[in-house]
Amino acid sequence: MSADPGPAGTLAAIAPPGFALGRDPFGRLTVRLADGTAHVGAVAVRAFPISAPGEGVSLIDAEGHELVWIPRLDALPEATRVLLDEELGRREFMPEIRAIASVSGFVTPCTWEVTTDRGPTRFVLPGEEAIRRLSRSTLLIADSHGIHYLVRDIAALDRTSRKLLDRFL
Repeated sequence: MSADPGPAGTLAAIAPPGFALGRDPFGRLTVRLADGTAHVGAVAVRAFPISAPGEGVSLIDAEGHELVWIPRLDALPEATRVLLDEELGRREFMPEIRAIASVSGFVTPCTWEVTTDRGPTRFVLPGEEAIRRLSRSTLLIADSHGIHYLVRDIAALDRTSRKLLDRFL
């Protein structure tokens, strides 16, 4: 299988080295490649945001072409990694559920009150199909507004939370 060349006929760079990250005066991510070309408005995308968040990040230009493939974030210099983590944090919003305080009922739609890594919140579960099992112990729950909540490890939840969750699984 051959790699697909980018718009200028060059293959995406494998990092590191060969690129530098920064922000323009408007706060947009800028990628400067080894050949000196700068791409303003680049986007960072994780290949596996849940199962391997520290591996496989792609920097994509405004037209959707891959500029740089980063196999491992921990291989980057600290300043670059911090900037990239900040950019990924802006793009990805997936609170992790730490506890389920209450559920308004066991028929959907119903309102869930939960504690997440970002604080307490409530959301409406539109249907049981909005709870998706990613692995034996990991769930992804989508609320009625399309926000995804992650349950990284069902066994790590307290007994009350597991009991409430079991009613929907």
